[in-house]
Amino acid sequence: MNYQKILEEIAEEVQPLLGQGKVADYIPALAEIDPKQFAMSITCNDGNVYHTGLTSTKFSIQSISKVYGFTLALRAYKAKLYDRVWREPSGDPFNSLVQLEYEAGIPRNPFINAGAIVVTDALYSRYQEQTLQELLNFVRDSADNSAISIDKRVANSEMEHGFRNMSLANLMKSFGNFNNDVTPVLEAYFGQCSIAMNTEELSRSMLYLANNGTDPITHKNFITPAQAKRINAVMLTCGHYDASGDFAFRVGLPGKSGVGGGIIAVVPGKMSIAVFSPALNEQGNSLVGTKALELFTTKTGLSIF
Repeated sequence: MNYQKILEEIAEEVQPLLGQGKVADYIPALAEIDPKQFAMSITCNDGNVYHTGLTSTKFSIQSISKVYGFTLALRAYKAKLYDRVWREPSGDPFNSLVQLEYEAGIPRNPFINAGAIVVTDALYSRYQEQTLQELLNFVRDSADNSAISIDKRVANSEMEHGFRNMSLANLMKSFGNFNNDVTPVLEAYFGQCSIAMNTEELSRSMLYLANNGTDPITHKNFITPAQAKRINAVMLTCGHYDASGDFAFRVGLPGKSGVGGGIIAVVPGKMSIAVFSPALNEQGNSLVGTKALELFTTKTGLSIF
């Protein structure tokens, strides 16, 4: 299959949509990003790569980082992690306090904000002040790239304006589902969300989820095949907030979005795909990125369904 030709077709077909939607202006450092950017990268399990658009442009990965955090926590705590965070779709916005209140401080899944903050709290219990460095090291290892770094300006902007996330953390602490001081855990959480990557690096970094937990290029093992299966399952059902069902319907792949405009998708046994376009739809997912992935699975037949 000519993946390069398919990517170029997709880039042309999404052109009229560029600029529709809106960037994540509730984080001031993200509000000034050009909404008309587009990039798409594929890294295959055999090491072949295909790119189109602004694939060297770095952006804040935001909630895509929750996949790395979930991976590390699952590796450390195994099934015990599910005592503190469930694995069900939320059906509510990613930063909802309401559901958390009536479900006694246990988040629905690790990919909404409350769930990812609990995961970071679990990691903080293990790594303390090294938590953010451990997360960054994992991203660098999985991407096979030691130069990946954190955008400190975005991290500071989030810490200054992250009042709702602070509320989520404090609410969970009031229910006894938070074991450390809120501030350092949130600093680690905002730091991981502010990791800056491009689509080439992102697609490379998720390849372990396309190969049963082991990087098919370096042969480095990150997690067990069973854990990779679980992560892909939660990505499929919960990776796009309250639009997860629609994403599964349109795209048909495990995926995770971020309000920085990135989306990662996994074709188990074959490849990892990353898309970037900063303008978001109403649910906080990249509008053009979602369409590009829908076009990709339509053209290639690589949906898991």
